[in-house]
Amino acid sequence: MLRRFAPRNDEPRGNTWASLLTGWTEFVAAFALFLLSHALPARPAVRAKLVGALGEGGFLFAYSIESLLVLAWLIVAAARAPFVELWPFERWQMLVPNLALPLACQLTAFGVGAANPLSFGGDPRKRFDSDHPGIVGVVRHPLLAAIGLWAAAHAVPNGDLAHVALFGFFALIALFGMVIIDRRKRRQLGAETWARLAARTSFWPFAALITGRFRPDLRKISLLRVGVGLAAWLSLLWLHPIVIGVSPLP
Repeated sequence: MLRRFAPRNDEPRGNTWASLLTGWTEFVAAFALFLLSHALPARPAVRAKLVGALGEGGFLFAYSIESLLVLAWLIVAAARAPFVELWPFERWQMLVPNLALPLACQLTAFGVGAANPLSFGGDPRKRFDSDHPGIVGVVRHPLLAAIGLWAAAHAVPNGDLAHVALFGFFALIALFGMVIIDRRKRRQLGAETWARLAARTSFWPFAALITGRFRPDLRKISLLRVGVGLAAWLSLLWLHPIVIGVSPLP
């Protein structure tokens, strides 16, 4: 959760609109820079020039650092934006991200190391078994599902315009990203191959499990991955009041 800021009522009425416009300027600028910083390097010509100048490893390192810095500014700008309440805060709302984040961390821990030709972020060196898809049987795009779950859950206790725009944007990006990747992979692999590989997977989390198309082998669940996901969740709980400035616990 992020800190909710109450509107300032001590400013002169004549400066209200000017203050609102000034307050939104930083948020809009941060949002624009975030979009540009992700859209431009994704263009093949721009990426090729950057990789040629920095090398593949240097490009990925620079891109990761730049993305984290811009994301940090975007989060700070959302906290500084004028407070426009869309729904009132209730303490029970804080339960939503607290219940969602352990699952998001597990999806991330398992998704990063999984063989997954149907999405991104997996380990391309591993062989994908369509009959035993592992975490991909839980949800076809585990990393994007984790991002969407994180964003949607955090929007609930942060019902002001800036934070709803922030978290809503990430939730929509995750959702549409899954749709776009499905279309791209179906085109690249061919409809028949894609259908065979995706037969025991599902777009929505747990759908293949509920319908019986996927039956996980509990003996093959990696306790190391479970531990990594648990450690990530506990670390986020610990760092949240230090980095964000407010406890995530109800």
